[in-house]
Amino acid sequence: MIDNRFHIKFWGVRGSIPCPGVETVRYGGNTSCVEMQVGSERLIFDGGTGIRILGQSLLSQMPVKAHLFFTHSHWDHIQGFPFFVPAFVKGNEFRIYGAPAPNCATMKQRLHAQMLHPNFPVPLQIMQADLKFYDLEAGETLQLGDISLDTASLNHPGEAIGYRINWRGLSAAYITDTEHFPDRLDENVLRLSLNADVLIIDATYTNEEYYDPRSTKIGWGHSTWEEAVKIAKAAGVKQLVLFHHDPAHDDVVLDQIGEQASLAFPHTILAREGLSIELIPRSD
Repeated sequence: MIDNRFHIKFWGVRGSIPCPGVETVRYGGNTSCVEMQVGSERLIFDGGTGIRILGQSLLSQMPVKAHLFFTHSHWDHIQGFPFFVPAFVKGNEFRIYGAPAPNCATMKQRLHAQMLHPNFPVPLQIMQADLKFYDLEAGETLQLGDISLDTASLNHPGEAIGYRINWRGLSAAYITDTEHFPDRLDENVLRLSLNADVLIIDATYTNEEYYDPRSTKIGWGHSTWEEAVKIAKAAGVKQLVLFHHDPAHDDVVLDQIGEQASLAFPHTILAREGLSIELIPRSD
């Protein structure tokens, strides 16, 4: 792995449920998974169905060492983990992080539970890689060599954690799933986003969908692209990446959202499977 790079790649960009099909080809239908190669470390954020595709790509690079950070354990963020092939291969090493759920269940317990009968044919213990689990507390900062990761709680049913990755003057924020507040900007989201080179943020809905009186999305735990733009402007973000697309939004709808969002904040792109972003360390 190249030591002097900050590389971000998207393997799954959807929320709620996978939505493969002819109408979602360009943006992809897999659920949340983002890989970052930061210096000598590989960081993986969330284990939605996109992590299966990431796992296939890693088979040619074994042995694999990585840190896997979960925002929370809703189905669309963990459902790919049982299909992450490198975790079944002896000699690979994964450090797995997540905050305990409101019922105090650890991330290890929740990943274990989803692989028990009748949900899955084989248990977590069949994974032969070296798996070590760490409990996080929202608000703490982790240090991985010269990488620091800030964390903060997000406004989501069942709780979730957002992350900010800092390395050699560069920063990227990964903030999903979270719902904006009606009367103010979320201080935790602002803090994680402040002057970030890249902000990857929940933008599941449009304002029209969110406030639709016939089928309101208020209280569902997700935000809109319009609110994401407000955060990006207030925080002085350099690149805004709209993420966690609604499965009902096909390629045409996402194209339209991208056009509108770019008019509101020119440095906006929509996350899509295969998208790569390279951050260049600043020279002294």
